Amino acid sequence: MLVACILGSVIVFVDSTVVNVALPAMQRDLGGGLALQQWVVDAYLLTLGSLLLVGGSLGDLFGARRLFLIGIVAFGITSIGCAAAPDGNTLIVARGFQGIAGAILTPAGLAVIATTFSGEARGAAIGQWTSWTGVAFVIGPLVGGWLVTHASWRWVFIINVPLAIATAALVAYAVPRRPRPEARPRVDIVGGVLCVLGLGGPVFALIEEPRRGWSSPTIFVPLVAGVVFFAAFVWWEHHTTNPMLPLGLFSRRNFTFANVETLAVYAGLSTLTFFLVLFVQQLAGYSALKSGLALLPITVVMFFLSPRVGRLSMRLGPRLFMGGGPLVAAVALAFLVRLTPGFDYWTELLPPLVVFSLGLSLIVAPLTATVLADAHESDAGIASGVNNAVARVAGLLGIAVVGASVAGGDNTLDLSGFRLAMWITVGLIGAGGLIGFAGIRNVGSG
Repeated sequence: MLVACILGSVIVFVDSTVVNVALPAMQRDLGGGLALQQWVVDAYLLTLGSLLLVGGSLGDLFGARRLFLIGIVAFGITSIGCAAAPDGNTLIVARGFQGIAGAILTPAGLAVIATTFSGEARGAAIGQWTSWTGVAFVIGPLVGGWLVTHASWRWVFIINVPLAIATAALVAYAVPRRPRPEARPRVDIVGGVLCVLGLGGPVFALIEEPRRGWSSPTIFVPLVAGVVFFAAFVWWEHHTTNPMLPLGLFSRRNFTFANVETLAVYAGLSTLTFFLVLFVQQLAGYSALKSGLALLPITVVMFFLSPRVGRLSMRLGPRLFMGGGPLVAAVALAFLVRLTPGFDYWTELLPPLVVFSLGLSLIVAPLTATVLADAHESDAGIASGVNNAVARVAGLLGIAVVGASVAGGDNTLDLSGFRLAMWITVGLIGAGGLIGFAGIRNVGSG
């Protein structure tokens, strides 16, 4: 059962980053510059992040197992659409639909784990889940690099199809059916639409601004409209009978601060993987495969440490891990600011990446466990949906905001832009550590 839940989530998390190393190849094939590269990533994150809340609610209402199966099948189908895209616009639209499928299956998988295990066993299970999904997040560039080098960028999507088939078969066999709750409140479709529009407007403005300028109506109109829609989303969630985002969850201290920390840390993690991969390929001349191999140490360290940290955090409390981990990671990333296109991998890039991965391993499992520990079992789906949504929205906004800050006049990334992106990344992840120390409380500490 645990393997099935992990495998389904891994596919979604891999796809969050697997395309990163394929972006230069996509741009060469389809055109579009940095804006296309941002949209290929952000179209997926936009629908994934904003609709994860709906996915979490659907899992609680209609059964996590059923939603998991529907989501994994839809993910395989939409991956075929991405692989077959004849142009950039079609690819962006297909990526948006792929994100919708991911929004259905991701919270369902974690909800199954949360309702099956308890105590230290839950901490260990979540540690396994977070270690594999964390590994997936950073192994994506390696997988993508190998596929781009030996086949085509289209294979980063085709590879999802056999994995989706295998996962669906495993879920059908290994995950037991559970009775659905008798109460069947309505799904918050209005909230989902308002959330997509509220996030989509500002993201569109930030990505397109370097090409069109702030004075263009195609920039400031979506920006203002997005802010209005998001305000309407918050108002609606506060007043509707069956909100997809129960705002009452945020009355719980650890839940609130853990999600604020998630926003900062995952924004930094997304900007790191996005801009570092572009730097080593487009400025340092690495191949797609070599750029994926460059990030492999993060995968190895997280794979071995995350399950152990998950157990320790359940025993000792999450505060030290959630405060110290991001600060260690931020200090390590500060050394990446000094990189130049002729850098030596073994002495200039590898040591900071290893220390960064140690810091990241200290936070991922405790963060997820803290969010779920502060929610009732009946809210497991929506709680995991909120946290996953925050993480994806963080990546979405991080790439859009930092991309708007560093894009050159010709819509490309230069060395100055990369250094600015790394400084912003350091600030985001470091802020996450300060939030953890200031806000998180160990159980029984008051």
